[in-house]
Amino acid sequence: MTNVFDAFSGTDDALYGPLPDPAADAGFAGDHPKRVGFFTDTSVCIGCKACEVACKEWNLVPNDGTDASDLYRLTGMSYDNTGDLGASTWRHVAFIEDVRPHNTATTGHLPSALPAVSGGPVPGLPRDAATAPPGPGGSSSGTIDLLALLPDSGAHGQQTPDDERDVRWLMSSDVCKHCTHAGCLDNCPTGALFRTEFGTVVVQDDICNGCGYCVPSCPYGVIDVRESDGGAHKCTLCYDRLGSGLEPACAKACPTNSIQFGDLDELQATADARLAELHGLGVEEAQLYGRNPDDGVGGDGAFFLLLDEPEVYGLPPDPIVTTRDLPEMWRNAALTAVGLGVAAVASFWPGRAKRRVRGGTRR
Repeated sequence: MTNVFDAFSGTDDALYGPLPDPAADAGFAGDHPKRVGFFTDTSVCIGCKACEVACKEWNLVPNDGTDASDLYRLTGMSYDNTGDLGASTWRHVAFIEDVRPHNTATTGHLPSALPAVSGGPVPGLPRDAATAPPGPGGSSSGTIDLLALLPDSGAHGQQTPDDERDVRWLMSSDVCKHCTHAGCLDNCPTGALFRTEFGTVVVQDDICNGCGYCVPSCPYGVIDVRESDGGAHKCTLCYDRLGSGLEPACAKACPTNSIQFGDLDELQATADARLAELHGLGVEEAQLYGRNPDDGVGGDGAFFLLLDEPEVYGLPPDPIVTTRDLPEMWRNAALTAVGLGVAAVASFWPGRAKRRVRGGTRR
Protein backbone atom coordinates (compact mmCIF):
# COMPACT_ATOMS: atom_id res chain seq x y z
CA MET A 1 0.00 0.00 0.00
CA THR A 2 1.13 3.53 -0.70
CA ASN A 3 3.19 5.25 1.96
CA VAL A 4 1.47 8.44 3.03
CA PHE A 5 4.79 10.26 3.33
CA ASP A 6 5.62 9.39 -0.28
CA ALA A 7 2.24 10.74 -1.35
CA PHE A 8 2.75 14.06 0.39
CA SER A 9 6.35 14.38 -0.73
CA GLY A 10 5.26 14.08 -4.36
CA THR A 11 7.24 10.88 -5.05
CA ASP A 12 4.14 8.70 -5.37
CA ASP A 13 0.96 8.86 -7.42
CA ALA A 14 -1.39 7.91 -4.57
CA LEU A 15 -3.47 11.09 -4.78
CA TYR A 16 -3.21 12.07 -8.45
CA GLY A 17 -1.66 11.09 -11.78
CA PRO A 18 -1.57 7.73 -13.60
CA LEU A 19 -1.96 4.68 -11.38
CA PRO A 20 -1.70 1.36 -13.26
CA ASP A 21 -3.29 -0.80 -10.57
CA PRO A 22 -5.61 0.88 -8.04
CA ALA A 23 -6.49 -2.46 -6.43
CA ALA A 24 -2.85 -3.23 -5.69
CA ASP A 25 -2.44 0.30 -4.34
CA ALA A 26 -5.36 -0.45 -2.00
CA GLY A 27 -3.52 -3.46 -0.60
CA PHE A 28 -4.75 -6.41 -2.66
CA ALA A 29 -2.25 -9.12 -3.55
CA GLY A 30 -0.77 -9.35 -7.02
CA ASP A 31 -3.06 -12.21 -8.02
CA HIS A 32 -6.22 -10.11 -7.68
CA PRO A 33 -8.65 -9.96 -10.65
CA LYS A 34 -8.00 -7.55 -13.51
CA ARG A 35 -9.57 -4.11 -13.28
CA VAL A 36 -13.02 -4.01 -14.84
CA GLY A 37 -15.25 -1.15 -15.94
CA PHE A 38 -17.76 0.26 -18.40
CA PHE A 39 -17.36 1.67 -21.90
CA THR A 40 -20.52 3.54 -22.89
CA ASP A 41 -20.81 4.21 -26.63
CA THR A 42 -23.37 7.01 -26.82
CA SER A 43 -23.53 6.78 -30.62
CA VAL A 44 -25.69 3.66 -30.34
CA CYS A 45 -27.73 4.62 -27.25
CA ILE A 46 -31.46 4.69 -28.08
CA GLY A 47 -32.64 6.08 -24.74
CA CYS A 48 -34.75 3.04 -23.86
CA LYS A 49 -33.81 3.25 -20.14
CA ALA A 50 -33.51 -0.52 -19.81
CA CYS A 51 -30.30 0.14 -17.88
CA GLU A 52 -32.11 2.38 -15.38
CA VAL A 53 -34.80 -0.21 -14.76
CA ALA A 54 -32.37 -3.12 -14.48
CA CYS A 55 -30.19 -1.16 -12.02
CA LYS A 56 -33.13 -0.33 -9.78
CA GLU A 57 -34.54 -3.84 -9.84
CA TRP A 58 -31.30 -5.67 -9.12
CA ASN A 59 -29.96 -3.27 -6.48
CA LEU A 60 -33.37 -2.54 -4.91
CA VAL A 61 -32.84 1.18 -5.46
CA PRO A 62 -35.98 3.09 -4.38
CA ASN A 63 -37.93 5.45 -6.61
CA ASP A 64 -36.46 8.87 -7.24
CA GLY A 65 -39.18 10.81 -5.44
CA THR A 66 -39.39 11.54 -1.74
CA ASP A 67 -43.13 10.85 -1.41
CA ALA A 68 -46.11 9.61 -3.40
CA SER A 69 -46.79 13.01 -4.95
CA ASP A 70 -43.23 13.16 -6.29
CA LEU A 71 -42.99 9.52 -7.29
CA TYR A 72 -41.53 9.95 -10.77
CA ARG A 73 -40.08 13.46 -10.54
CA LEU A 74 -41.18 14.43 -14.04
CA THR A 75 -39.09 17.39 -15.16
CA GLY A 76 -41.61 18.60 -17.75
CA MET A 77 -38.68 19.49 -20.02
CA SER A 78 -38.02 16.30 -21.99
CA TYR A 79 -38.23 12.53 -21.84
CA ASP A 80 -35.48 12.70 -19.22
CA ASN A 81 -37.53 12.10 -16.08
CA THR A 82 -34.66 11.58 -13.63
CA GLY A 83 -32.62 14.66 -14.46
CA ASP A 84 -29.32 13.63 -12.91
CA LEU A 85 -27.45 10.97 -10.97
CA GLY A 86 -28.15 10.75 -7.26
CA ALA A 87 -28.54 8.50 -4.24
CA SER A 88 -31.60 6.86 -5.82
CA THR A 89 -30.51 7.18 -9.46
CA TRP A 90 -27.39 5.12 -10.12
CA ARG A 91 -27.93 5.05 -13.88
CA HIS A 92 -29.23 8.15 -15.63
CA VAL A 93 -30.18 8.23 -19.31
CA ALA A 94 -29.75 11.80 -20.48
CA PHE A 95 -31.87 13.12 -23.35
CA ILE A 96 -30.16 16.14 -24.92
CA GLU A 97 -32.32 17.98 -27.42
CA ASP A 98 -29.75 20.07 -29.25
CA VAL A 99 -31.87 22.78 -30.93
CA ARG A 100 -30.08 25.71 -32.55
CA PRO A 101 -30.69 28.26 -35.29
CA HIS A 102 -30.26 26.88 -38.77
CA ASN A 103 -26.71 26.23 -39.96
CA THR A 104 -25.26 26.58 -36.42
CA ALA A 105 -25.70 22.99 -35.18
CA THR A 106 -23.21 20.22 -35.75
CA THR A 107 -24.43 17.69 -38.28
CA GLY A 108 -26.30 14.88 -36.56
CA HIS A 109 -24.76 11.74 -37.99
CA LEU A 110 -26.60 8.45 -37.81
CA PRO A 111 -24.63 5.74 -35.98
CA SER A 112 -23.03 3.40 -38.47
CA ALA A 113 -24.53 0.43 -36.64
CA LEU A 114 -28.08 1.61 -37.37
CA PRO A 115 -29.70 1.63 -40.83
CA ALA A 116 -30.72 4.85 -42.47
CA VAL A 117 -34.40 5.49 -43.14
CA SER A 118 -33.84 5.53 -46.89
CA GLY A 119 -31.20 4.14 -49.19
CA GLY A 120 -30.16 7.43 -50.73
CA PRO A 121 -30.98 11.08 -51.23
CA VAL A 122 -34.69 11.86 -51.14
CA PRO A 123 -36.04 14.50 -53.56
CA GLY A 124 -37.41 17.53 -51.76
CA LEU A 125 -35.80 16.56 -48.45
CA PRO A 126 -36.10 19.38 -45.85
CA ARG A 127 -32.83 21.20 -45.31
CA ASP A 128 -32.88 20.43 -41.58
CA ALA A 129 -32.67 16.68 -42.07
CA ALA A 130 -29.66 14.96 -40.54
CA THR A 131 -27.47 13.13 -43.01
CA ALA A 132 -25.87 9.78 -42.44
CA PRO A 133 -22.08 9.48 -42.57
CA PRO A 134 -20.66 9.36 -46.09
CA GLY A 135 -20.40 5.88 -47.53
CA PRO A 136 -17.69 4.47 -49.78
CA GLY A 137 -16.69 6.90 -52.46
CA GLY A 138 -18.15 9.84 -50.62
CA SER A 139 -21.78 8.99 -51.37
CA SER A 140 -24.40 9.40 -48.69
CA SER A 141 -25.72 6.15 -47.26
CA GLY A 142 -29.11 7.62 -46.35
CA THR A 143 -30.99 10.48 -44.73
CA ILE A 144 -33.52 10.99 -41.98
CA ASP A 145 -35.70 13.99 -41.17
CA LEU A 146 -35.36 14.66 -37.46
CA LEU A 147 -37.87 17.50 -37.49
CA ALA A 148 -40.56 15.17 -38.80
CA LEU A 149 -40.29 13.31 -35.50
CA LEU A 150 -41.27 16.39 -33.50
CA PRO A 151 -44.91 17.28 -32.78
CA ASP A 152 -46.40 20.34 -34.44
CA SER A 153 -47.90 21.55 -31.17
CA GLY A 154 -44.67 23.09 -29.98
CA ALA A 155 -44.45 20.70 -27.02
CA HIS A 156 -40.71 21.16 -26.99
CA GLY A 157 -41.09 24.86 -26.25
CA GLN A 158 -39.45 26.00 -29.48
CA GLN A 159 -40.67 29.30 -30.91
CA THR A 160 -38.51 29.24 -34.04
CA PRO A 161 -40.25 27.92 -37.19
CA ASP A 162 -39.18 24.42 -38.20
CA ASP A 163 -37.43 25.62 -41.34
CA GLU A 164 -35.23 28.00 -39.32
CA ARG A 165 -33.78 25.59 -36.78
CA ASP A 166 -31.59 22.49 -36.62
CA VAL A 167 -32.46 19.71 -34.16
CA ARG A 168 -30.29 16.85 -33.02
CA TRP A 169 -30.93 14.21 -30.37
CA LEU A 170 -28.07 13.06 -28.16
CA MET A 171 -28.62 10.26 -25.64
CA SER A 172 -26.22 8.92 -23.05
CA SER A 173 -26.46 6.59 -20.06
CA ASP A 174 -24.44 8.21 -17.28
CA VAL A 175 -23.07 6.36 -14.26
CA CYS A 176 -20.45 6.61 -11.50
CA LYS A 177 -17.00 6.82 -13.08
CA HIS A 178 -15.20 4.60 -10.51
CA CYS A 179 -12.24 6.97 -10.74
CA THR A 180 -8.64 5.85 -10.49
CA HIS A 181 -8.26 8.55 -7.84
CA ALA A 182 -11.64 8.72 -6.15
CA GLY A 183 -12.14 11.87 -4.09
CA CYS A 184 -15.15 10.35 -2.34
CA LEU A 185 -13.05 7.44 -1.09
CA ASP A 186 -10.09 9.59 -0.05
CA ASN A 187 -12.28 11.92 2.02
CA CYS A 188 -14.49 9.32 3.72
CA PRO A 189 -13.74 9.52 7.48
CA THR A 190 -15.29 6.17 8.43
CA GLY A 191 -13.91 3.86 5.72
CA ALA A 192 -17.41 3.24 4.38
CA LEU A 193 -16.09 3.76 0.85
CA PHE A 194 -13.48 1.23 -0.22
CA ARG A 195 -11.63 0.02 -3.30
CA THR A 196 -12.56 -3.51 -4.35
CA GLU A 197 -10.31 -6.18 -5.81
CA PHE A 198 -11.83 -5.30 -9.22
CA GLY A 199 -10.63 -1.67 -8.95
CA THR A 200 -14.16 -0.34 -8.40
CA VAL A 201 -15.36 1.93 -5.57
CA VAL A 202 -18.19 0.75 -3.32
CA VAL A 203 -20.11 2.19 -0.33
CA GLN A 204 -20.67 -0.03 2.70
CA ASP A 205 -24.13 0.94 3.90
CA ASP A 206 -23.64 -0.41 7.43
CA ILE A 207 -20.54 1.75 8.01
CA CYS A 208 -21.62 5.02 6.37
CA ASN A 209 -22.62 7.62 8.97
CA GLY A 210 -24.17 10.03 6.45
CA CYS A 211 -21.66 12.83 7.09
CA GLY A 212 -21.78 13.80 3.41
CA TYR A 213 -18.05 14.56 3.06
CA CYS A 214 -18.02 12.43 -0.08
CA VAL A 215 -20.65 14.52 -1.86
CA PRO A 216 -18.56 17.67 -2.54
CA SER A 217 -15.48 15.49 -3.04
CA CYS A 218 -16.80 13.97 -6.27
CA PRO A 219 -15.81 16.07 -9.32
CA TYR A 220 -18.71 14.56 -11.29
CA GLY A 221 -21.48 15.15 -8.74
CA VAL A 222 -22.36 11.44 -8.66
CA ILE A 223 -22.67 10.37 -5.04
CA ASP A 224 -25.35 11.81 -2.77
CA VAL A 225 -27.05 11.23 0.58
CA ARG A 226 -30.49 9.66 0.53
CA GLU A 227 -33.01 11.45 2.73
CA SER A 228 -34.95 8.32 3.63
CA ASP A 229 -32.06 6.51 5.35
CA GLY A 230 -29.42 9.23 5.77
CA GLY A 231 -26.71 7.23 4.00
CA ALA A 232 -24.61 7.96 0.92
CA HIS A 233 -25.30 5.82 -2.12
CA LYS A 234 -24.02 5.35 -5.68
CA CYS A 235 -23.35 2.72 -8.32
CA THR A 236 -21.44 -0.32 -7.04
CA LEU A 237 -20.85 -1.72 -10.54
CA CYS A 238 -22.93 -4.62 -9.20
CA TYR A 239 -20.16 -5.81 -6.87
CA ASP A 240 -22.23 -8.78 -5.79
CA ARG A 241 -22.67 -9.92 -9.40
CA LEU A 242 -18.96 -9.52 -10.15
CA GLY A 243 -18.12 -11.90 -7.34
CA SER A 244 -20.32 -14.52 -9.01
CA GLY A 245 -18.82 -14.02 -12.45
CA LEU A 246 -21.81 -12.04 -13.79
CA GLU A 247 -21.80 -8.76 -15.65
CA PRO A 248 -23.57 -5.74 -14.12
CA ALA A 249 -27.34 -5.61 -14.57
CA CYS A 250 -27.32 -2.45 -16.70
CA ALA A 251 -24.87 -3.87 -19.26
CA LYS A 252 -26.79 -7.14 -19.33
CA ALA A 253 -30.04 -5.30 -20.12
CA CYS A 254 -28.70 -2.90 -22.77
CA PRO A 255 -30.24 -3.96 -26.12
CA THR A 256 -27.81 -2.10 -28.40
CA ASN A 257 -24.57 -2.87 -26.54
CA SER A 258 -24.14 0.82 -25.84
CA ILE A 259 -23.04 -0.17 -22.33
CA GLN A 260 -20.12 -2.57 -22.60
CA PHE A 261 -18.58 -4.29 -19.58
CA GLY A 262 -15.26 -6.09 -19.32
CA ASP A 263 -11.60 -5.82 -18.47
CA LEU A 264 -10.67 -2.15 -18.59
CA ASP A 265 -7.67 -2.56 -20.89
CA GLU A 266 -9.79 -4.47 -23.43
CA LEU A 267 -12.55 -1.87 -23.25
CA GLN A 268 -10.02 0.88 -23.89
CA ALA A 269 -8.78 -0.92 -27.00
CA THR A 270 -12.38 -1.35 -28.18
CA ALA A 271 -13.09 2.34 -27.59
CA ASP A 272 -9.99 3.41 -29.50
CA ALA A 273 -11.05 1.29 -32.47
CA ARG A 274 -14.61 2.64 -32.37
CA LEU A 275 -13.36 6.23 -32.25
CA ALA A 276 -11.12 5.63 -35.26
CA GLU A 277 -14.09 4.08 -37.09
CA LEU A 278 -16.31 7.11 -36.47
CA HIS A 279 -13.57 9.53 -37.48
CA GLY A 280 -13.15 7.53 -40.68
CA LEU A 281 -16.88 7.93 -41.34
CA GLY A 282 -16.58 11.71 -41.03
CA VAL A 283 -17.84 12.10 -37.45
CA GLU A 284 -14.94 14.31 -36.45
CA GLU A 285 -16.67 15.60 -33.29
CA ALA A 286 -16.61 12.12 -31.70
CA GLN A 287 -14.28 11.91 -28.70
CA LEU A 288 -13.49 9.70 -25.72
CA TYR A 289 -14.22 11.01 -22.24
CA GLY A 290 -12.52 9.59 -19.15
CA ARG A 291 -10.13 7.47 -21.23
CA ASN A 292 -6.95 9.49 -20.55
CA PRO A 293 -4.90 8.25 -17.54
CA ASP A 294 -3.18 11.64 -17.40
CA ASP A 295 -6.36 13.60 -16.70
CA GLY A 296 -7.29 15.12 -13.35
CA VAL A 297 -8.59 11.85 -11.87
CA GLY A 298 -6.05 9.44 -13.35
CA GLY A 299 -8.58 8.11 -15.85
CA ASP A 300 -12.00 6.59 -15.18
CA GLY A 301 -13.13 3.02 -14.74
CA ALA A 302 -16.31 3.99 -16.58
CA PHE A 303 -15.63 6.08 -19.67
CA PHE A 304 -17.62 7.27 -22.67
CA LEU A 305 -17.60 7.93 -26.39
CA LEU A 306 -19.33 11.28 -26.92
CA LEU A 307 -20.59 12.93 -30.10
CA ASP A 308 -20.05 16.46 -28.82
CA GLU A 309 -18.21 18.34 -26.10
CA PRO A 310 -18.62 17.03 -22.52
CA GLU A 311 -20.48 20.19 -21.47
CA VAL A 312 -23.30 19.34 -23.89
CA TYR A 313 -23.87 16.14 -21.90
CA GLY A 314 -23.64 17.91 -18.55
CA LEU A 315 -20.16 16.51 -17.83
CA PRO A 316 -17.26 18.61 -16.49
CA PRO A 317 -14.71 19.27 -19.25
CA ASP A 318 -11.70 18.97 -16.92
CA PRO A 319 -12.54 16.94 -13.80
CA ILE A 320 -9.95 17.10 -11.06
CA VAL A 321 -9.86 14.92 -7.94
CA THR A 322 -10.29 17.12 -4.90
CA THR A 323 -7.26 15.59 -3.15
CA ARG A 324 -4.84 16.46 -5.95
CA ASP A 325 -3.57 19.61 -4.26
CA LEU A 326 -3.37 18.16 -0.74
CA PRO A 327 0.41 17.56 -0.77
CA GLU A 328 1.14 21.13 -1.83
CA MET A 329 -1.40 22.48 0.68
CA TRP A 330 0.16 20.55 3.56
CA ARG A 331 3.69 21.49 2.52
CA ASN A 332 2.69 25.16 2.42
CA ALA A 333 0.98 24.81 5.80
CA ALA A 334 4.07 23.16 7.25
CA LEU A 335 6.35 25.91 5.92
CA THR A 336 4.00 28.54 7.34
CA ALA A 337 3.98 26.82 10.72
CA VAL A 338 7.77 26.64 10.74
CA GLY A 339 8.03 30.30 9.83
CA LEU A 340 5.62 31.31 12.58
CA GLY A 341 7.53 29.16 15.07
CA VAL A 342 10.85 30.75 14.17
CA ALA A 343 9.33 34.22 14.46
CA ALA A 344 7.84 33.39 17.87
CA VAL A 345 11.13 32.01 19.20
CA ALA A 346 13.08 34.99 17.89
CA SER A 347 10.69 37.43 19.54
CA PHE A 348 11.21 35.87 22.98
CA TRP A 349 14.89 34.96 22.72
CA PRO A 350 16.91 36.77 25.48
CA GLY A 351 19.18 39.34 23.89
CA ARG A 352 22.65 40.28 25.12
CA ALA A 353 22.61 42.55 28.08
CA LYS A 354 22.84 46.12 27.03
CA ARG A 355 25.71 47.99 28.50
CA ARG A 356 25.33 51.60 29.15
CA VAL A 357 27.98 54.04 30.30
CA ARG A 358 26.70 56.75 32.48
CA GLY A 359 29.07 59.05 34.38
CA GLY A 360 31.95 56.59 33.92
CA THR A 361 29.97 53.73 35.45
CA ARG A 362 29.19 50.68 33.42
CA ARG A 363 25.96 48.90 33.90
